[in-house]
Amino acid sequence: MRSPEVSEAVARPTLEAVAARAGVSRATVSRVVNGEAGVREALAAKVRRAVEELGYVPNRAARSLVTRRHDAVAVVIAEPETRVFADPFFALQLRGIGKELTAHDVQLVLLLTEGRADHARVGRYLAGGHVDGALVFSLHLDDPLPGLVQGAGVPTVFGGRPGWAGGADSARYVDCDNRGGARTAVRHLAGLGRTRIAHITGALDQTSAVDRLEGFRDVLPAPDARLVAEGDFSPAGGELAMRHLLDRCPDLDAVFAANDLSAAGALRVLRAAGRRVPDDVAVVGFDDMLPVAEQADPPLTTVRQDIEEMGRLMAAMLLRGRPRGPGRLPEPDDAEEAVSLVLPTELVRRESA
Repeated sequence: MRSPEVSEAVARPTLEAVAARAGVSRATVSRVVNGEAGVREALAAKVRRAVEELGYVPNRAARSLVTRRHDAVAVVIAEPETRVFADPFFALQLRGIGKELTAHDVQLVLLLTEGRADHARVGRYLAGGHVDGALVFSLHLDDPLPGLVQGAGVPTVFGGRPGWAGGADSARYVDCDNRGGARTAVRHLAGLGRTRIAHITGALDQTSAVDRLEGFRDVLPAPDARLVAEGDFSPAGGELAMRHLLDRCPDLDAVFAANDLSAAGALRVLRAAGRRVPDDVAVVGFDDMLPVAEQADPPLTTVRQDIEEMGRLMAAMLLRGRPRGPGRLPEPDDAEEAVSLVLPTELVRRESA
């Protein structure tokens, strides 16, 4: 007696069954299912109706042999698992990416890097022809991943301005106006009459942190060096940097933190030190991650970047021009050379400043 699983597999509708139901050839069904051109709309509609009535599901493995497409995109995050699943930034970016890929019936394959040993593994996977393209973000300045990804020969879009030599001119990427957003934050604090404005940086081996530090310096071109403390975009890093700042400059009256998580850590240290926010010290973050900014004590004034939309646009840029017939995702040709998108930011005022 056959098992239920075997019976179900035997009963699964075939390409031939769809062709018989639609009254067309098997080749016509194949072209419609694989998104190829050359089928009259009336016949294509018959095929789609037959597919729906029979509940036909294409065999992706078999289809990829014909189309050389896998309908899958790798999302490569150059951070360890503990960081990715603890930071709401990554959840928002993945949600935007997932929505766009789902709309095009493309699968998301998540690849994380726990350390440098994982980079070669990611490079081998991408070069192995398992996916049609890659979305890569949270890169560090000395990261070998860009070279490995480019060596794999898969179309790629990066999240954030590339930091390697020539990267910003040649690579496709989506970013926000980190430097302009930082200027807005610091000008807001200065407009409140604050004169001892400190900065908690992000990890300075990432271009976003470097750009936000440069934005801070644009408004305060000659800041007291003691008013800049390096963080790492984490709450713990924000706490440590805030302690250093209070030790070095107890008279500071404002803090611009490179992201909301660092700002949340800074708020905890200020509260423990008996500093009232914003009366004694005004605080501004960056990102506007609602679970962090709205639940901070007090709620956090911050620079908003549309993280989810950035993820969606990364996926859309990668999928743009995707061929309907055989072939991989193409690199942009000369007529489609818009290789980067930089989204605007805005200040969101709440109680902390």
